[in-house]
Amino acid sequence: MTEPRPASKKASCASCDAVCCRLTVVLQPEDRIPSHLTTQLPSGLHVMKHDEDGWCVAINSTRMNCGIYESRPAICRRFVMNGPYCKAVRSDYFEERAAAAQQA
Repeated sequence: MTEPRPASKKASCASCDAVCCRLTVVLQPEDRIPSHLTTQLPSGLHVMKHDEDGWCVAINSTRMNCGIYESRPAICRRFVMNGPYCKAVRSDYFEERAAAAQQA
């Protein structure tokens, strides 16, 4: 994985850090996601699975893009790159990484 840019810089699809792919993606009944990519939380929510590092299992970790982009969940389709939520998620992620690096 490449070293991420600070959250203050604008993200772009061509060089996205895919931080949003660490979020919990709640699936809707109309989402047609293969069952091996999903799981049920104890709360009963049907969500995308995450790998052992916390990334969505649909992400291609080499290219850092979605492996099911054309059929991705509705909530992923509505996520606005560089929107307020995107910026907040990226900022939190980079703060957590900086704190972890200081503890190491």
